[in-house]
Amino acid sequence: MIYLSIYNREGQEIENLKVDEGIFGGFVRYPLLKQAMVMYHANKRVGTAATKDRGMVAGSTAKLFRQKGTGNARVGNRRTGKRVGGGVTFAKTARDFSQRMPKKQRRLARDSALLEKLLSDKVVVVDELNFEKPRTKDFASVLNSLKIDRSCLVAIDTGNENVYKSARNIPRVSVMLVSDLNAGDVCNHGKILFTKEAFMVLLNKDKAQEEN
Repeated sequence: MIYLSIYNREGQEIENLKVDEGIFGGFVRYPLLKQAMVMYHANKRVGTAATKDRGMVAGSTAKLFRQKGTGNARVGNRRTGKRVGGGVTFAKTARDFSQRMPKKQRRLARDSALLEKLLSDKVVVVDELNFEKPRTKDFASVLNSLKIDRSCLVAIDTGNENVYKSARNIPRVSVMLVSDLNAGDVCNHGKILFTKEAFMVLLNKDKAQEEN
């Protein structure tokens, strides 16, 4: 059982929450987490690099001069990769680096990433994140009160434009809906900041998936 503190925006502890590790799979599945991270990084690759090989450049396919009798070293046509203006040897071609994982595996990988953060005491829960208007200073003050001084992923339950705009100018801070959490984004941030509503949505959602 994991005991998680819930704080207010001033950094004061207001209540505690008990979290069963079984909700997040019971243990961290590191091989599956590794596979998810490889997929996460592979899907970010663009794969549009391309160069022309000898079949794509302009020029005659005939030899520049005959093989023997000239006293020169033997050469091929002008499109060979040995000559200026010729094609590139082992030219790069556009390719798709994307990978896929089954939905259940992606969910288990996300749960393993969250469980690892919970066991490492890198999850912070705040009671609410409501702002009257977008203001970076107010959001930075909340992070400072919660002693978050490194990269942070902020998980909220519903879209909130004031939260997005207040956090977008703070380096290494990202805002995401709790329903969009994935292993890659969880692992790429030092800490995770949940609103209480978002964390309860996550717990209830995982409980429902376990029952099914």
